[in-house]
Amino acid sequence: MNQLSGPQGLCVDDDQTIYIADYNNHRIMEWKCGATTGRVVAGGNGKGNRPDQLRDPTDVIIDKEGDSLIICDYFNRRVVRWSRQNGRNGETIISNVGCYGLTMDNDGFLYVVDSEKHEVKRYRMGESEGEVVAGGNGQGDRLNQLDEPSYIFIDKDHSLYVSEWGNHRVMKWSKDAKEGIVVAGGQGQGRSLAQLSYPYGIFVDESGAVYVVDCSSHRIVRWIEGDAQGSVIVGGNDEGKQSNQLSTPVGLSVDREGNLYVIDNGNERVQRFSIEKDDKLMNDAYLLCDRN
Repeated sequence: MNQLSGPQGLCVDDDQTIYIADYNNHRIMEWKCGATTGRVVAGGNGKGNRPDQLRDPTDVIIDKEGDSLIICDYFNRRVVRWSRQNGRNGETIISNVGCYGLTMDNDGFLYVVDSEKHEVKRYRMGESEGEVVAGGNGQGDRLNQLDEPSYIFIDKDHSLYVSEWGNHRVMKWSKDAKEGIVVAGGQGQGRSLAQLSYPYGIFVDESGAVYVVDCSSHRIVRWIEGDAQGSVIVGGNDEGKQSNQLSTPVGLSVDREGNLYVIDNGNERVQRFSIEKDDKLMNDAYLLCDRN
């Protein structure tokens, strides 16, 4: 239980327990802080669509109110809830959705990326019909459109941030907005500091700075609000497996102390980076699930 295969999204609990969407193993793994092995907490019974199975999960979040995990069961086109109290089966709460990423706001509303319809919907917990809050105007690069959205982040003001593979950008949609604004990338695919190449996981700090996983450039970039370009804070040293390198990173999460956790997909591991006094990020040798 110390290996991952094609991990995608992740989330971190208050006690630094990590939950990982272990894509190719069709399961969710729980990894306690400091542990050398993890344990299966959802799926892990082969790929399939039974209540006790997952197939190609891409994201997971914690619903503390219900003491459960909410999972994007991507291939099965459903969102499932899995109890954290020895849950043997998941409960489908949303069906027929091309779900890839998800998040929850402080009011308990669930936000789900539908990468097939190029939109994000907001759901009231317990209801299966959602409301479009970003995109929904077909696939494209206009400010009221999305193109293959992947992961999302919601801030305390209910502004929604969406990363898009197709447009190589991150968009910010304010609450009730009919269109978004570009806050990172949007200058075509590339490796310059003004560009992104297949952005995935995102996080926004209290100052409004956007942290985005720049997958094909093997780096994490921080974009200060209003700046025309970002700065590399992790990786960017070519693809590799050294402590200052990443290989096709995907998911991104942050704990209560501000440490960044990165799904280092190509290396099939999770890395944690701590913020130093000079505002740089340092790998603190906290490697999880390292296949090596």
